[in-house]
Amino acid sequence: MTLTGWLQTLLFFVLVLALTKPVGAYLFRVFEADTQPLPRLLGPIERALLRLCGVRREHEQTWGQYTAALLAFSLLGVVILYALQRLQHLLPLNPRGLPAVGPALAFNTAASFVANTNWQSYAGESTLSYATQMAGLTWQNFVSAASGLGVALALVRGLTRRPGPEGRKTLGNFWVDLVRGTLYVLLPLSFVAALCFVSQGVLQNLAPYHDVTTVEGAKQTLAFGPVASQEAIKMLGTNGGGFFNANSAHPFENPTPLT
Repeated sequence: MTLTGWLQTLLFFVLVLALTKPVGAYLFRVFEADTQPLPRLLGPIERALLRLCGVRREHEQTWGQYTAALLAFSLLGVVILYALQRLQHLLPLNPRGLPAVGPALAFNTAASFVANTNWQSYAGESTLSYATQMAGLTWQNFVSAASGLGVALALVRGLTRRPGPEGRKTLGNFWVDLVRGTLYVLLPLSFVAALCFVSQGVLQNLAPYHDVTTVEGAKQTLAFGPVASQEAIKMLGTNGGGFFNANSAHPFENPTPLT
């Protein structure tokens, strides 16, 4: 390894160590404290979402209830994402008029994105509409990462908590963890990251694809779309499945050394 490589690796570890305590303290306040960050701004949104879903924040779940909620939510996610892909030719935000995704590929994509494994066996720019990319894949990039946070939290609570007066050990509430992980952690960080990506030239639009002629005289189609918003949560949520087939090797997705 070169000297530059060693310095980059050392810088990475220094940044991780420097961020461990402040990020850990923030996550503790989000998931375990009585008052979450930005209570006047995000607190009403959290309460409204939980009220809409009929969830009480003080109601905690056993491991069986937590697991059942996680699996039910994941199953619903697979069904919705599968349906979006199969019906994308009938939905708006499809400027290329892309056809419905085949059954096998649609199921593979839905199952992998919901499981946060995100195996990408398709070319996003020639297979999926803007609606599918935004309402399907980007949505799952958020909630699958938030579900993963919930699983980690449940595991830690299971190791550290003692049984309650009824002899039961509760692990929190999956729905509360899901909402808080998305609202207080993933959305704010993704918003800032997306703005940074846009400032560096990453695409973020709903424009139709452009057909251009290169300097050599060849015809080429330039794919556009809402890239920065998906790229931010793809990287933050440790997801695969970028907007383009080449993922972060594509210049519209990763145009500068900073990005």
